Amino acid sequence: MIPVNEPLVTEKELAYVTDAVKSGWISSEGVYIDRFEAAVAKYVGRKYAVAVNNGTSALILAVRALNLLPGSEVIIPSFTIISCALACINNDLVPVFVDAEPLTWNLDVSKIEAKITSKTKAIMPVHIYGHPAEMFEIERIAKKHNLIIIEDFAEAIGSEYKGRKCGSFGDISCVSFYANKVITTGEGGMCLTDNPDLAAKLKKLKNLAFIPETRFIHQELGFNFRMTNVQAAMGLAQTEHVVAHVEKKRHIGAMYNKLLAPLAEKGLVTLPVELEGIVNTYWMYGVVLSDRLNITAAQMMEKLKGMGIQTRPFFYPMHQQPAFEKFSWYKKQVLHVSEKLYKYGFYLPTGLTLADAQVESSANALIKAVS
Repeated sequence: MIPVNEPLVTEKELAYVTDAVKSGWISSEGVYIDRFEAAVAKYVGRKYAVAVNNGTSALILAVRALNLLPGSEVIIPSFTIISCALACINNDLVPVFVDAEPLTWNLDVSKIEAKITSKTKAIMPVHIYGHPAEMFEIERIAKKHNLIIIEDFAEAIGSEYKGRKCGSFGDISCVSFYANKVITTGEGGMCLTDNPDLAAKLKKLKNLAFIPETRFIHQELGFNFRMTNVQAAMGLAQTEHVVAHVEKKRHIGAMYNKLLAPLAEKGLVTLPVELEGIVNTYWMYGVVLSDRLNITAAQMMEKLKGMGIQTRPFFYPMHQQPAFEKFSWYKKQVLHVSEKLYKYGFYLPTGLTLADAQVESSANALIKAVS
């Protein structure tokens, strides 16, 4: 079975992790925390970074640090992972879902302003599968309506928009270092900002809102979202490999683009794009089947599994999540692109350990399955 993803771990990761363990600093203190935060901040072009235990925690922490009034609305994509909505709900805020656009599968910026109300306080763009969202337009809309931007670049480490790294946009940017990410710590995440006051707030809140002078007297409620020094040691080693990781992802994407072009030219599938001024890392190489094929993504994935190719489904739309139906803010709606992407979309093996022959085998299996 060709795996959809396997993390690439080298002797450097082992050496740094071993050093962290031998130092005795295996919890949330130690030199690797600071070094990892500084390395990621430098890579994306931020002034401050705060490491946390996972990407979902990073989003929850970022939203909490902004002190938005309960009931405020946050615009998020419907086509994304549930973590974005959880960051709102766990802070007593209301997620407002916007459809995707069919080319990049990102938040459709042309539909944002129709969802803005007097309660709207923030926008949370997500760079889907490695292709950046239209950040300049999102910034224009945010400025016009006095909205905060919380950038989720978990799927776009190394991607660039108009010469800027993803992770450098908005008031706070958030990232995940889950095992399938371009930089991994197994589990882990980070918030980044250029605002020193926000950085201090994030650092305090992630550590149970301790105050050094009166450590066990709490003036506000925080979280235990701390990353360990051992995780940070692995993350630092990964960050030192990030350029090579991005090159490998783009190489895999280029191979798939070439091999699957005949299917796209026949209108049988839609492949990822790389618009002008964009660097797409192809974090995961997505394919959307044409409805002309009369086969859903789930059915195609089952066929590919039988051919020894592991795949993963696209996101289930947030506006259709059963878990949200109990909330007073929930409303039934139709968001055609997000729904179509889930029904017909899936991604192929895109891991950093893949050999070219495995990419070719995966592409050829899809070509055979479609034919």
